[in-house]
Amino acid sequence: MSLVNKILGGERQHSINEYEEIDLRQYEDEVVPREVNKQVHIAELTGQEGVMDVKDLIYDGDIVVADVTAFKDNERKLQSVMEEFRMVTEEVDGDIVQKGDDQLLITPRGVGISREKITR
Repeated sequence: MSLVNKILGGERQHSINEYEEIDLRQYEDEVVPREVNKQVHIAELTGQEGVMDVKDLIYDGDIVVADVTAFKDNERKLQSVMEEFRMVTEEVDGDIVQKGDDQLLITPRGVGISREKITR
């Protein structure tokens, strides 16, 4: 059985809108470790400390997918957080896009984000 079949559970079909967290620790022995220069981080922000952590990651050259759902109830705070991230990407010559109402994709220098959606 392939690694993909183990992870996805065989023939099970997934809908496009379905999101499922998968614990991959049980498969780590099958993955060959390699050295990386950049990482992609998933951030579920709940406060200002998380915002600072994301900014540090961007300054370090990593990519962050940030969930800003916790700020949706406070429009002023949400706009402030988004402006902080916009300024960071400007400082490092990176890129930022908003996906839906609650996710931001933030990249460092040298990584652009296409605004063209793949629909097929």
